[in-house]
Amino acid sequence: MLFERSRLEALEAQNLAPYAVKSGQSRGREYPEPESRYRTPFQKDRDRVNHTTAFRRLQYKTQVFVNFEGDYYRTRLTHTLEVAQVARSIARALGLNPELTETIAFAHDLGHPPFGHSGEAVLDGLMQGHGGFDHNKQSMRIVTYLEQRYPGFRGLNLCWETREGIVKHETRYDLPDAEGYEPHLRPSLEAQIVNLADEIAYNAHDLDDGLRSGLLVPGQLWEVELLRDLLGELSMHPDRFDEMSRRIFIRELLGLIITDTITATHALLEQHRIDSLEAVRQHPAPLAVYSQTLTRQLEELRDFLYANLYHHYYVVRQVGKSRFVLEKLFEAYTQDPRLLPPQVQKAAESEGIHRAACDYIAGMTDRFALDEYARLFEPEFHR
Repeated sequence: MLFERSRLEALEAQNLAPYAVKSGQSRGREYPEPESRYRTPFQKDRDRVNHTTAFRRLQYKTQVFVNFEGDYYRTRLTHTLEVAQVARSIARALGLNPELTETIAFAHDLGHPPFGHSGEAVLDGLMQGHGGFDHNKQSMRIVTYLEQRYPGFRGLNLCWETREGIVKHETRYDLPDAEGYEPHLRPSLEAQIVNLADEIAYNAHDLDDGLRSGLLVPGQLWEVELLRDLLGELSMHPDRFDEMSRRIFIRELLGLIITDTITATHALLEQHRIDSLEAVRQHPAPLAVYSQTLTRQLEELRDFLYANLYHHYYVVRQVGKSRFVLEKLFEAYTQDPRLLPPQVQKAAESEGIHRAACDYIAGMTDRFALDEYARLFEPEFHR
């Protein structure tokens, strides 16, 4: 039996929840083109995102630890894959469109520059007076303009719903500017789930990397109510917290948060009798939520990670190095555009040197930025 696109779309209409986005009802693409015979439009979007240069570069971009610090820490790519897995699990439990959810998750961090959020802050500061820099907007810029893979248009020509999910990505660190995508309305529930999945993944996995690195120690877990309660449930004690304990603990923590998100979101959908996609969009507040108790506990966990991991002196030192590198590169490129590759110099003719240099730096991996700094400022560097 063959499952052609028409059959896949019919199954979506039959099996997904009434508030889910159905690919057969998509608002379509900016540039008309034929759809695939065996893929839904959102499957096609997902595949296009996964084949971009920007997606591959995430492998060597910082999550918390700079790439050269070890092969076992999360990178921006592994974080993205973990967000997609979490989001897909929640979406399936709630009857949402798993392909759209996964696609938004894969695309949500495409615009991140090297060196994580510190790199973003540096570029935003350098671009003041020239339009600023925001990684959400850069993700949209990548999928609508910078990636050039098709002769008839720039960008990936993704469906409207995918683009809306990218531009309306929102977490504690990311505030959306959804101009052109109905900013007065909520995004789809699929997009809202990705927002939470992003937080879920980095809370659990940054904690995991912090423990693995030794910057956090098991005894500190008792300082956070959520972690202390889970240690008790698992009969774990920090004095006997080995590598297997850590793996079990992080797995159980992730499962606990995912389960809470599913049950709390479903309860809210039932409470407000959400029975259509339009009802999701018109609702005055997000419908993808944690329970009240977990919301408070996760806020405490975030504060703990800020104080003990993100602001750890070792991490702060690496952040300082990255700021210096990006500032020097930006200064060199904007003062002497001849240092840039020919295609970037050509882009500067239409985009302006500041935006062209910013796009070029934002696309760099951690190690390429460090190598480029060495090529420009360390005479003995020959690579």
